[in-house]
Amino acid sequence: MGRWARRLGLVLLLLLATLAMALGWYAHRALPQTAGEIVLPGLQGELRIERDVHGIPTIRAASERDAVFGLGFVHAQDRLWQLETHRRIAAGRVAEAFGEGALETDRFLRALGVRRAALAQWQQLPASTKTLLQAYADGINAYLAGHLQARPPEFLILGLKPEPWDPVDSLGWSIMMSWDLGGNWSTELLRLRLALKLPVGRINALLPAYPGETLPETADYAALFRELKLDAGSEKTAWQRLPEIAPPSGVEGVGSNNWVLAGSRTTGGTPLVANDPHLKLSAPALWYFARMVAPGIEVAGATMPGLPGVVLGQNRQLAWGFTNTGPDVQDLYLEQIRPDDPGQYRTPEGWARFETFEEVIRVKGRPEVRMTVRATRHGPVISDAGTTADVLGPKDRPAYALAMRWTALDPDIDVLAPALGMQRATSVAEFMAAAEGWATPMQNMVVADRAGAIGVISPGRVPLRKPDNDLKGLVPAPGWDARYDWDGWVPAGETPRETDPERGWIATANQRITPPGYPHYLTAEWALPYRQQRIEALLQSRARHSIDDLAALQADVRSLAVQPLLPWLQRAESAHPLAAAAKAQLQGFDGTMAADQAAPLIWWAWQRQLARAIFMDDTGSALWDRSLATRTFQDALEGVLARDDAAWCDDRHTPAAETCAMQAGTALTRALDELQERFGADVAAWRWGHAHQARSEHRPFSRVKALARLFELRAPVGGDTFTVNVSRVGLRPDATTGELYLDEHGPSLRALYDVAEPANSRVMHSTGQSGIVFSPLYRSFVAPWAAVRYVPLWAPEAGADVLLAKPSAR
Repeated sequence: MGRWARRLGLVLLLLLATLAMALGWYAHRALPQTAGEIVLPGLQGELRIERDVHGIPTIRAASERDAVFGLGFVHAQDRLWQLETHRRIAAGRVAEAFGEGALETDRFLRALGVRRAALAQWQQLPASTKTLLQAYADGINAYLAGHLQARPPEFLILGLKPEPWDPVDSLGWSIMMSWDLGGNWSTELLRLRLALKLPVGRINALLPAYPGETLPETADYAALFRELKLDAGSEKTAWQRLPEIAPPSGVEGVGSNNWVLAGSRTTGGTPLVANDPHLKLSAPALWYFARMVAPGIEVAGATMPGLPGVVLGQNRQLAWGFTNTGPDVQDLYLEQIRPDDPGQYRTPEGWARFETFEEVIRVKGRPEVRMTVRATRHGPVISDAGTTADVLGPKDRPAYALAMRWTALDPDIDVLAPALGMQRATSVAEFMAAAEGWATPMQNMVVADRAGAIGVISPGRVPLRKPDNDLKGLVPAPGWDARYDWDGWVPAGETPRETDPERGWIATANQRITPPGYPHYLTAEWALPYRQQRIEALLQSRARHSIDDLAALQADVRSLAVQPLLPWLQRAESAHPLAAAAKAQLQGFDGTMAADQAAPLIWWAWQRQLARAIFMDDTGSALWDRSLATRTFQDALEGVLARDDAAWCDDRHTPAAETCAMQAGTALTRALDELQERFGADVAAWRWGHAHQARSEHRPFSRVKALARLFELRAPVGGDTFTVNVSRVGLRPDATTGELYLDEHGPSLRALYDVAEPANSRVMHSTGQSGIVFSPLYRSFVAPWAAVRYVPLWAPEAGADVLLAKPSAR
């Protein structure tokens, strides 16, 4: 028996060793070749790819076309699975890979028509743009055709093979990035949903105007929707079931910071630029650093797999950075369907036929789904994603569909030409001239050049609304009434801009950027100004700043949003046995959201419970959980508590008359119950970073428990939704783990540029250069990113690895 056991053990050991060797062989084959010589069909000249120790490539080419080809090639080498997900999302083909759970998203994207719009844009592009988009696709496909030794593990696990990249895939991903940065449509839909429960005045208190301003005066849209019978059978209507696949514009923590200092405000006497875009954290990161060198171009910075060129960065003459402007460039329209012919809808001139498209969605493990989607004169009928019925309202009355007008779907958009013009620019004036051709998404672009000039421009295609439009784009409008149609665009030369201000600096943080008296309406949904106020205070705190000072500013975790509400927490009365210990932790708390402290955790648990207690009884729990639970309601809470507004603080579901002070105490009790259950009774041992972890989600393996530990990346962080070092606080339990207070939106990239001395420029993104989980570069940036450290943007002359690519013989 002993001998057989030994033999069996030896066999098992050999099997395990063989398996380990096979896994090691596969992992090695899955990693790209980064040194040596290769032949690449499609190249027109020699291509040299030098990678530094961080995996950042310098692409040296004989032409700009070949440099773009090289960028496509390295994107495919390091981020092939990310390219696959980007392509599938833009095409509405996610369920084909991920299964039935992604069907709702595919239905929405097919109804929205992203792929159709990308195809239409491709048809109208100039030959110069098409050439570079094709070169980028050729670079990706050259890797797929001859140099992919083993598919990344995601392909193997899901049983997929990578498909060739098409230039239209790049245009589709560009539209999706505009989608992520312009979600006004969902705020319109939210107001419609609220209008079936609340009067307009209470909606305006719940979603208030920017501080110090008033919302645009509108008609009583709650009465309008009742008149249109949208409240009848509302739980079964198409618009109620629309998936919310993007955060509403203005949701806190989804934005960016940037600032530029003239030489008069820096220790070196030359301009400095800082930028940190706040986007969804993912594994791998959304960004990929690269340097491109070719005749007429030498540029380095953040590229985005799926798109050719450097999006944010520096050339040898200037540096630039973006924040999101957040204009209102999406309007929803209620399209009345002809009662006796559902193929027609009402227009100002009478009835017109819907344009229709047949879509087939393949679903992994399930039968394919066929759907008919429609479009009107305004754009795609997005309610076709939510139901197969034609109605918004009961079937025995006039019914409606919901259509969207959105600038990013326009066929005459060229996203690449202005971007390439900006990265070729040699002065602030040239940069701003190139930027005027930028259409979407509208961005606040700060820039500085070696001559010492600084500036900001906010280019983008923004609709003009007619003077008699009494809904102002805040809610869905009757599509048959011409006064709600757009009336042209804000002229490109009249979008906000500023150059060389006397104060010596410019900063933006998604706050209102239009000066008093600005003639055009951009939006009513600016981000709250707390980050901007903190940035301005720190920039003004000393006469001159070094690049290290700017790094400290990017690391700042003091939240100015705490001050208006903190006295209510300090005075809150609670009989909870941990209340005294919690109050002790709050002593001296000034809003600094340090990861190693308990006070930020207590604060956010209380703030969340307070918002729920004051507002959820008015909205109803179903609407709250679906559409409102992710919001802080910071501005609404400030208003209610400043007024000590009993009409909001009273709980409609109880016979008692609750005051705001009572709700503050109840919120503290509930918060302490929640935290005690999760972290124990030792309040002094609680830590913000234990709950508030930056999670870079992997598609789709973050949702697979057995794989999440390997593919998902996490790090405890400080900060919150309103700090300069932003880390949006997750206020709805995570759908997979149930965790509260996770950070899934933050500085996807940090960059500091020294315009005169590029060797001092430094960058960091949130994961690592590789998208292949076996590579040490998959997670190499996580710890330094969390600690707000950087790597050099520009590398020494020689790279750590050199790959020489030659064109195939003709």
